Amino acid sequence: MALFPAFAGESSTKVDDSSKELDWLTNRSFRSDDAVSLHQRALSKTTEIRGTDEPRRFSSEDYADEGPTPKKKKKTKEKKRKKKRKHKKRSNHSSGNSGSDSDTIYPSDLKKEQKASPQPPPVAEGRFSWLDDLQSPTDQLFCLNRKPDPANWQYKSLYRGDIARYRRKGSSSLGLDRRTQEVSWAESEPNQKQKGGDKKKRTERYFSSANRQLLRAETPASVLPRAPEASNSPNPLSFIPLAGWEEEKLEKAETRRGEAPWVNPLGVYDASTALWLQGKGQPEQGGAIGQEPPKEEGATLLSGKTEDFNRRLREEPSDTQLWLDFIKYQDELNAYGGESQLGAGESEAGHRTSSFVRATLEKKLCIAERAVAANPSCVALQLERLRLCREMWEPVALAKEWKKLVFLHPNSAPLWRQYLLFTQSHYSCFSVSKVSAAYGKCLSTLSAVQDGSMVSHPALPGTEEEMLDIFLQQCHFLRQAGQSEKAVCLFQALLDFTFYKPDSVKDLTTRQQVEFFEPFWDSGEPRVGESGARGWKAWMLQQERGGWLQPNPEEEDEEEEEEEEMKDKTWPKWRIWLDVESSREAAHWLPWRPDKAKGQTVEDCEDPDRQVLFDDVGPSLIRLGAPELRLHLLLSFLHFLGVPADGVLSGIPSWPSLLLEDLSLLQWTPEPLCPLTSHDLPDPGLSPVGHMTTLQGARKWAGLGRQGEEFLTNALHMLLPLVSDPHRAVLSLAWIQYEKLKVLRCLEAGNKKRLRSQGKSSKRVAKRLLKEPDNRASLGLWREYAHLEWLLGNHDDARKVFSTATGMGGAKGLENPALCELCLLWAQLEVEEGQRAQGQTSSAPAVCLLSGLAEGTSSSSSSQDPSPVSVLKARRSYEQALLAGLSALEEPHQERAQGQAGQPARAKGLMGARLRLRGLVGCYALFQYLTVSIQAANAVYGQARDRLEGLHRRLASGEAGQAHQASSDANQTSNNANRAIPDASFVRGLAGECEHLAVQQALLLRYHTSSSVFPLSALRQTLTSALTAWPTSSPLWTIYTQLESRYHSAGRARRFFHSVIRGTASVVPHLFAIVAEQHRKQLVNAAQRSGFHCDAMPALPENGLSNRIRGLFDRVLATEQGACCPLLWRMYMHFLVSEGNVDKARGIFYKALQDIPWAKGVYMDAVQLFPERLQEYLDLMAEKELRLRLPLEELDILLED
Repeated sequence: MALFPAFAGESSTKVDDSSKELDWLTNRSFRSDDAVSLHQRALSKTTEIRGTDEPRRFSSEDYADEGPTPKKKKKTKEKKRKKKRKHKKRSNHSSGNSGSDSDTIYPSDLKKEQKASPQPPPVAEGRFSWLDDLQSPTDQLFCLNRKPDPANWQYKSLYRGDIARYRRKGSSSLGLDRRTQEVSWAESEPNQKQKGGDKKKRTERYFSSANRQLLRAETPASVLPRAPEASNSPNPLSFIPLAGWEEEKLEKAETRRGEAPWVNPLGVYDASTALWLQGKGQPEQGGAIGQEPPKEEGATLLSGKTEDFNRRLREEPSDTQLWLDFIKYQDELNAYGGESQLGAGESEAGHRTSSFVRATLEKKLCIAERAVAANPSCVALQLERLRLCREMWEPVALAKEWKKLVFLHPNSAPLWRQYLLFTQSHYSCFSVSKVSAAYGKCLSTLSAVQDGSMVSHPALPGTEEEMLDIFLQQCHFLRQAGQSEKAVCLFQALLDFTFYKPDSVKDLTTRQQVEFFEPFWDSGEPRVGESGARGWKAWMLQQERGGWLQPNPEEEDEEEEEEEEMKDKTWPKWRIWLDVESSREAAHWLPWRPDKAKGQTVEDCEDPDRQVLFDDVGPSLIRLGAPELRLHLLLSFLHFLGVPADGVLSGIPSWPSLLLEDLSLLQWTPEPLCPLTSHDLPDPGLSPVGHMTTLQGARKWAGLGRQGEEFLTNALHMLLPLVSDPHRAVLSLAWIQYEKLKVLRCLEAGNKKRLRSQGKSSKRVAKRLLKEPDNRASLGLWREYAHLEWLLGNHDDARKVFSTATGMGGAKGLENPALCELCLLWAQLEVEEGQRAQGQTSSAPAVCLLSGLAEGTSSSSSSQDPSPVSVLKARRSYEQALLAGLSALEEPHQERAQGQAGQPARAKGLMGARLRLRGLVGCYALFQYLTVSIQAANAVYGQARDRLEGLHRRLASGEAGQAHQASSDANQTSNNANRAIPDASFVRGLAGECEHLAVQQALLLRYHTSSSVFPLSALRQTLTSALTAWPTSSPLWTIYTQLESRYHSAGRARRFFHSVIRGTASVVPHLFAIVAEQHRKQLVNAAQRSGFHCDAMPALPENGLSNRIRGLFDRVLATEQGACCPLLWRMYMHFLVSEGNVDKARGIFYKALQDIPWAKGVYMDAVQLFPERLQEYLDLMAEKELRLRLPLEELDILLED
């Protein structure tokens, strides 16, 4: 049958050719006789209607007069009104419609008229057929089919019935659970109905509020059938049950147990029916039954949890941790209830969400106030309350509340830290002088508490250590604000106050000692680091004798020719300012002192800000009695000057996010020529003094200039004789590492002339240190000197130094940690040299010296392979030594404490010797790698790391419990407080040792994978396990990002970053996650450009990485640690500018000022990125009292000259 019935006759006249038949136009399911009969019936009824009624045409105006018309409606509803008008015409005026041929006749209208009009004579039933198909005329041309056709009523016309359309019964598939597995097949409504129609019936997307609540309510069941687990039952299931089958079975079983046997004898009734038969009702549930069950279950669960919190808090109001958990629990309630606040419009939704967040904050604040009222002495609850108040109160009221709190708890160092962070990071009330005064007030108050002069509040354990940390934080704050002269003077004053204190004032309080120190500071005598300095004690002694120390007449040094500050006057103004400001920062970081030999006075200083008065340093002076804290002060001072001294004792250092501001933390890469030894001096990410510049600007990598080097040398010569022999060896080791660092920077720069001169001076310093009587037996110094010779290319001289050093300590063998570290470095250098020279790993020299170390003989490298017997003996010795060392570390903690109580110095030295296992483990692992395989070396590292990390977890948890107990007990004795210091240092040292072993293992695996065929899964597993335990290790993160950058798929790395970030508060994982995404974006952009002949595409297609990087920045900056990290803000600004979003980058700068207004580097980056606002940014710096070395007026004068 033809698809078009009107042309059915033409098909019969054509030639019967099946090949030319258009079968694709044939609809075999269509019956033409049915269509013709129905059409004729419609025509006959239409003719009758035309005879009875006059034709009438309805216009839109006529229709509009029938009812009231609304005054105004939205434009989006005009189409709906037209549809309603047409439908109303058809329903109300079907009998009076005009007889025009164009009007559509609907079968439903005919049926209604048929009921009202008299019934025609009955028609015989038969089969419908077309009139043209009849071969002979019959008496009855019409027949009646009483079978109804619902399609005619549905489509309202005959012509639309040509295309079959069916309405689905139900909205899901059979056999699926309506609550958890329903699949909706309903068609989406028109856009007009979705926008203005019923919102409850609108289809929700996966990210909608209802679906998010559904995901939070319970874990969705699996759609696929799950095979039953293997069981020991004799009759296993012969089918795969659907999800929820076992639960339903258990529910039925429980119902049968509780009901009478006569109620449900066959077990066919459900629980509700069985209860109804017993005359019982179902337990009442909140809300309507059957409406969004997961949401109601989630609400019931949360309400039950809230009731549990309330009950427990009523029973135990003194449980502070429970109060804090309850406050955090409000965020979970906010996440659940806040979804229902999302309205239709975006602006409406944003307003409702912000109001809901504010209501949640008010609720949390009320809970915090109740907690504080119940526990007025708890500092943690007070801090939480003020943290909540920061987002709701005015800055003035908040500052007043902070002052009130520190007045009530003057002995709490953590509370002072938070108060200092508030004053330092609150832009509206920030200035450098105010923050410096707050630091002075904090340190003087804690000193009074420590001395006992403040009788009202006892000193808490660890107060002295906290005071030193706050003092160091103040020095770095001043350096970041550009006030480097004041920071250096603070160190000078505290070093004089600590190491050169006269005996006559040692028994006085700190405040009285500071009063005696003031005349010395104002006397103009040389201080620590200055030439001719003798210290406070010598000056005081001479004053008691009635005279003043006269400076020795010295020959005047030839003054350096001052270089021209402006290199090129044709540069833009902002670039000249940045260059001159950076050069003055590098040259004038030392405080200015009048030279009496030249007759200078205070009025001769061109820049008054370079002078530091006693009022700037006096309130911050503290007393340090413990030798470990004094050593910590010295190492911190050296690190402040750029000496790599922070990792000498504790391994790889980690600094708080408040001080991170340098990209060197993220730019460290293992040297390809030194794959095993390049981790020796990692960069902590702190800019040393004198290196203040933009984020990506050129800077001096090492060295302080001629004056700075003289200052450092004088300070070390003054301080080395004042410390004990072990501490003197540590300071000497830091000094020689600083010389080695300068040589490494010259090698990186590739300046051979500078390398030659720097090598000579560094060797001179190393030889002078080794000539000291106390340093001749120091194997650490010999190791660094030999490495220095090796770096300079003198391999034969370096081998001689190594041989000499091993000859001095070869008798102890594996029992000497320093000797093990020396031999490990020597063996690693030999392996690298063999790889570089022959293209493959040469194991003979390294195996020879490692075997000699195990045998206790003088180690020496030889090109001949050792005998198998010596290799077996060495392996046995290494195994026994490692087991003995690990067992010694795992001795009970109480025994070590008892040893410290009896002989403190000897016990600490023994504990430090036991702790240094990195050399022994490294030698054993390298020996196994060279003689057996990489799997054997990996097993050695795994064994050592498992034991050490397990010990660290036990000790760390024990120390945390003791610290919590000590903080709650204010009457703890001073003996317990003093005993906690070595335990904490031991735990920190153990953490550094574990981290160092992880880095060694990763570098060895990386070296093996680069030199031979080996799967990367072992290296990846090592890195992931190590980073999970030590998420702040920058060398481990660097190796991990380089490993994962080889793959095009970033899903695995992103999941790992997310898992680590969730478990730590440090910003280091966030930083490396951002760096990894930026590196991936650079690779994608390079690949997109590679297909074009031009240098750069006009616009790169968006690939989503930019949005991901911005999301990472926003997520970490929303945290407390990230908001105070200058490096994050500076990286964010540079990234947005590189993407072309200059306006957004400028907004990020102003947002950064709200959290880190003290960071001068952020202002310098803003000058570089937005140079048109130079004057505005310099005015901001002057307003906040940041150090401005080149005012804009002086720059204009210099440009005129």
